[in-house]
Amino acid sequence: MPVGPNGLALGEDTALVLIDLQTGILALPTTRPSHEVLERGVALAGAFRARRLPVVLVKVAWSPDGGDLPTANVDRPGPAAAPPAAFSEIPAGLAALGDVVVTKRHWGAFTGTELDLQLRRRGIHRIVLAGISTSVGVESTARTAWELSYDLVFPEDATADTDADSHAHTFGKIFPRIGKVSTTDEVIAALHP
Repeated sequence: MPVGPNGLALGEDTALVLIDLQTGILALPTTRPSHEVLERGVALAGAFRARRLPVVLVKVAWSPDGGDLPTANVDRPGPAAAPPAAFSEIPAGLAALGDVVVTKRHWGAFTGTELDLQLRRRGIHRIVLAGISTSVGVESTARTAWELSYDLVFPEDATADTDADSHAHTFGKIFPRIGKVSTTDEVIAALHP
């Protein structure tokens, strides 16, 4: 298994999973400009494809009638109606033929989807995980992945949140306990030692 100069070991059992890099989410005000997160996501995806490793693009979407929107008695509820289809479009330049596209309807990408099946059938044991937003979709996916015994790597500069304190908390307190915090350049270096 290749080991990069940063000590990351990323072999044939590694996949890239990008969370919610889609038109509607990229339009949100984020702590790091979303175009930078998208650019780093594109760079990571290109590096994974060059090694013939899986790239998984996760997007959030709901049925036009909103019947599958999450319902809960909470203080800050999510959307009351399904956003237009354009909200869930993956921007040009990110997706490529052969990528796995997973549609989720909750915060985490494993709940109610075939993500675990798609990864396990490809022999994946390690996930490089990034996207928007850090404390919601990315962290929810990471916690479940860790509980499912995946090794995790988090390129911090390919991840953003709508709240600076939430981003800092996740990367300072949560992610170091369930995986390795890294950068886009370190991940790419580990793929091409």
